[in-house]
Amino acid sequence: MVKQSNISLDLRHTDLGYNGRVVLRDVSLTIDTGEIVCLLGPNGVGKTTLFKTILGFIKPLAGLITIDGTDISRFSPKDFARLVAYVPQLHHLPFPYTVRDVVLFGRTVHLGLFASPCKKDRDIANSFLELLDITHLADRAFSELSGGERQMVIIARALTQEARFIILDEPTSNLDYGNQVRIIRKIGELRKQSVGILMATHTPDHAFMIGSKVVVVDHGALYRCGKPETTLTPETLKQIYGVEVQVLDTPHNGICSRKICAPVMELTTDIISHH
Repeated sequence: MVKQSNISLDLRHTDLGYNGRVVLRDVSLTIDTGEIVCLLGPNGVGKTTLFKTILGFIKPLAGLITIDGTDISRFSPKDFARLVAYVPQLHHLPFPYTVRDVVLFGRTVHLGLFASPCKKDRDIANSFLELLDITHLADRAFSELSGGERQMVIIARALTQEARFIILDEPTSNLDYGNQVRIIRKIGELRKQSVGILMATHTPDHAFMIGSKVVVVDHGALYRCGKPETTLTPETLKQIYGVEVQVLDTPHNGICSRKICAPVMELTTDIISHH
């Protein structure tokens, strides 16, 4: 991806909801290109509503959402797709497309009505296959891939779209531990690609792994926002998830490398009696 000037996606005092019912109130949030924002909160607090509103599927009840100062309602669907890409939790395709074809679909927003992808489009698709270390999958059928491989392919497609912002809806859901780590590592590397990322997750450790900005949603509002080290405290995690959590340092060669979350488990009398 060619280095581009930084722009921002801004929500300013927005009320979000459906049919006049407010789900999230007075939301102000800025996402810059080159920045990763982790969105955390319990189920049912409005994360999906936030995503649908940013993507233009529903209109804000109040306030403004802008990209580089322009209200998102003023963009045509094609122009908006050149700015914002979306990676859902699960993705199925009805036909046995190859991985290379699926990634190349990301170039559709840059093509004319009856135009076919040219060499430049294929080169861009190939570059993101390489960036995500999935070139070896290029000729495989997408339907034959594992969940982790599929998620990596869909992220590659979003990057091939060359949007300035990517919204990731729980990108590690239903993946085994190894694939979760691989996906999070790659997402962390994407800040070098001049793209802004808004990622929903149920795992606070992801924010510590990436070193991203954190936005915590609870009780119909943005509860806290900032660096993970100062935002994801035991008190905040207890508030939003209702469980006791320790936030611990993980020393590496005597140096604190990053923090991890450890739920507090109460030992039963039976377990204690065996020691």
